[in-house]
Amino acid sequence: MRLFLILYRLLPLALAFWRDYRRWFFFGAPARRSAADHARRADRLVRALAALGPTFVKMAQIFAGRSDLLAPVYAKRLTTLTDQVPTVPVAEVERIILEEYGAPPHELFERFDRVPLAAASLGQVHRARHEGEEVVVKVLRPGVEALVAADVAAAKRIVATVERWWPNPHVIGTRVVIDEFAVRVAEEMDFRMEAAHAVAIGANFAGARNLWIPRVVVSMVRQRALVLEYCEGLRIDRLDAWVAEGRVKPDRLVQQVMELYARMMLVHGLFHADPHPGNMHVAPDGRIILLDFGMVVRVPLALRRELVAAIFAAIRKDPDALAESFHQLGLVTAGADRAVIRRLAETLLSVAHQRNTTRERVELLANEVLAELYDWPIVLPSQLVYFARTASLIEGLGTHYDEHFNALEFATPIALSLRSLILQSLYPDGDGPSLDPARVVGAVIGAVARIVRQASLDMFGAVRDAIAVAVLPSSDALRGNTLQATTNSSTLTTGSIVD
Repeated sequence: MRLFLILYRLLPLALAFWRDYRRWFFFGAPARRSAADHARRADRLVRALAALGPTFVKMAQIFAGRSDLLAPVYAKRLTTLTDQVPTVPVAEVERIILEEYGAPPHELFERFDRVPLAAASLGQVHRARHEGEEVVVKVLRPGVEALVAADVAAAKRIVATVERWWPNPHVIGTRVVIDEFAVRVAEEMDFRMEAAHAVAIGANFAGARNLWIPRVVVSMVRQRALVLEYCEGLRIDRLDAWVAEGRVKPDRLVQQVMELYARMMLVHGLFHADPHPGNMHVAPDGRIILLDFGMVVRVPLALRRELVAAIFAAIRKDPDALAESFHQLGLVTAGADRAVIRRLAETLLSVAHQRNTTRERVELLANEVLAELYDWPIVLPSQLVYFARTASLIEGLGTHYDEHFNALEFATPIALSLRSLILQSLYPDGDGPSLDPARVVGAVIGAVARIVRQASLDMFGAVRDAIAVAVLPSSDALRGNTLQATTNSSTLTTGSIVD
């Protein structure tokens, strides 16, 4: 029954897209659609997903960061689904609390606010007071486990059918996202996992004065309920008044966010993978507040090393090694011809090493290679999806406060300041390469964020462009020159997350 409801909501949109490709479905030239047509259709898509409930709202948040799978107008509209979730009646919340703790809220807490503080796709948050401390009580939506299981099964069945008839890389990419979502959402619905993630990331940042990770009330951790320290602050994208008053400096804020994620992804190998503005606030004292640890990803050491290996292959202008790295990273679709992937590596390197300014190189990459790469047998693997989502957060945050934001200039001095930590993390036994990867990694962090917008229709997306752009300043560095980004940022004071 759920499968038919999903088809009822989404099949008309799918047929509309198909008609764009073939005017009369099976023959005819593509139908012409204006920007206004796509905007209206994007609104229809949002309404359909919202009507399908929590699973599709949560899934849409992931697709909103997949500009390699969706055109910008659709990806942007999906971001509005973050807050479009109806609240759970307080009687249902109280019932779950009673089932999980064996006592009603009025016996467990000195105060329990019946009006929710926030309502998300999987859980609802109420403010309360427990043993003299202000806390938040997070409760799983009733019946959401069964609903998610049915929805994921239906989504997999639909995509498998489409992939059987149309094994396009975009369809494969969609299937990868759904498969990864199935794993992550199961973890996210077990609040014991979320509590463990919060404790682990909090331990990694012990002593950090510019970061506030809510303390878990360990005695109140249950599978469907969780109690955490209350952290007062404003959403990171709603600080304009504080910026105008001089209480928040946007450049320092963006630097701190970049360093936070650089440490999580490259140093700790454990990072918060749900980086939308609703999960990142700023406290009145300027500390960054990181919320909601349901979706946390461990980045294996081998994967982090392979990313660096791909970058060094590009620095050496070695298409064979770069092509091999693409295979090792899981970017290549099954059965792809190795000669084709080598040609892809040669194409990237030929563009990357042309003697132009960084901006001209980026434009050249976007304009001349974008269309050709669209049909390469490349798919962004599940773990690297979250790097792209983080890039979207940084890009959006930077451009929100500065329309001329240059992520590359911000990222390079941060990576240079973290060079020793990055090396120690990647090569704890001291067996690392003779070249310093921190300079290259700095370019990657910035390039990923900068390119997400410019290469929005390219399936290889953020990772492809990050590697291609990163090689440019890094090859200059190998010749003993100073990175242009570092020069441009020489007056910028890095705001360390552990200041």
